[in-house]
Amino acid sequence: MNFDIIVIGSGPGGYVTAIRASQLGFKVAVIEKESLGGVCLNWGCIPTKALLKSAQVYEYLNHAKDYGISADNIKADFNAVVKRSRDVADGMSKGVQFLMKKNKIEVIMGTAKLKAGKKVSVISADGKTTEYTANHIIIATGAKSRVLPNLPQDGKKIIGYRDAMVLPNQPKSMIVVGSGAIGVEFAYFYATMGTKVTIVEFMPNIVPVEDEEVSKQLEKSFKKVGIEIMTEASVESVDTKGVGCKASVKTKTGTVTLEADIVLSAVGIEANISGIGLEEVGIKTDKGKIVTDKFYVTNVPGYYAIGDCTGGQALAHVASAEGITCVEKIKGLHVDPIDYNNIPGCTYCQPEVASVGYTEKKAKEAGYQIKVGKFPFSASGKASAGGNKDGFIKLIFDAKYGELLGAHFIGANVTEMIAEAVALRKLETTGHELIKTVHPHPTMSEAIMEAAAAAYGEVIHL
Repeated sequence: MNFDIIVIGSGPGGYVTAIRASQLGFKVAVIEKESLGGVCLNWGCIPTKALLKSAQVYEYLNHAKDYGISADNIKADFNAVVKRSRDVADGMSKGVQFLMKKNKIEVIMGTAKLKAGKKVSVISADGKTTEYTANHIIIATGAKSRVLPNLPQDGKKIIGYRDAMVLPNQPKSMIVVGSGAIGVEFAYFYATMGTKVTIVEFMPNIVPVEDEEVSKQLEKSFKKVGIEIMTEASVESVDTKGVGCKASVKTKTGTVTLEADIVLSAVGIEANISGIGLEEVGIKTDKGKIVTDKFYVTNVPGYYAIGDCTGGQALAHVASAEGITCVEKIKGLHVDPIDYNNIPGCTYCQPEVASVGYTEKKAKEAGYQIKVGKFPFSASGKASAGGNKDGFIKLIFDAKYGELLGAHFIGANVTEMIAEAVALRKLETTGHELIKTVHPHPTMSEAIMEAAAAAYGEVIHL
């Protein structure tokens, strides 16, 4: 029962870590208490995108006349949409099972608890406890929906993201508390399917981590499709007695009562670190996260942590990158620490949002003299042809050296385009080099080149 590396958790951090470790010649085991693939594959990234795709198809069909096509008697089968999402998730989980076998990784199903001396005990479904040892133990336990004291989730009227994915019936109305990626994605999905949606956001702008211009554009686009938005507001309490919910919402001008069938709490996540043995082993935590160095080593030799249970950005691709970096360092390869200022963030509502690097405000606060270039999709031939003219590309350059400091996209398919900006920043490409990089026409991506040209007074199509 001894391994070179044991990984606790099989999400996009855990299973990727295990595969890379196996490729490097380690004898590897993965411990998973629920389903291979973790939250991302089963209850997060993948099935939510399936739901959003169904909503997008429904939206297209309802606007078929805009494209010269007649389509009558269009109906959405909510339960069939949910079933498709679950089928996609199941397929992805089976894919991870295949990858585990292909890479000769031992899969141990059960609940893990860390022990001193580089040991892990696992309680299986039948109650049996087995102890395993490893030279290196990597904690990749992820995170779960954060529950606020004034929004206790009952799974029926006040729900979290997992409940929102498998509701037995489509609600006629919904209040979404929080407008981060989870909140706005579900707001778009339910509103497009026909639910009356109200977003309540504590900060002055929705998607508050994004550039302010992006936030304002998304708010404008959401309001156009009937989503109500309340910013600088907070849900103080929810009365669930009776048929629906009555939410008491504190605003700048006073307290109002909103009524809805369902309240979705999308106020962030919290790390899955309770009850896993951190205290017994003596592993340090801070503000509910495991403390590590830049190569994910904890304060106790032989124990490591990656992904959402640590203090970095809670994103699937970050967890994967951290896991690969961690095991390559264990192997003794030359690896550089991850540059967390060059991590792309993507939000998959419509219009999509994608960004990397400094916002305009943050760049100024950091002391940069900047050049800003912006190109609206209303001036893009491909966007006009596709009927997706909402949004823009915004690029922020260092005025002195031409370095791309930040990129902020909002529009159709921009989550597929942001990787160009990430690569440009990684390669230290200047604004002038980007302008001279010939982009294909007609494409949405040529707006990146145009935005760079706009920053330097050379834009053609504005």
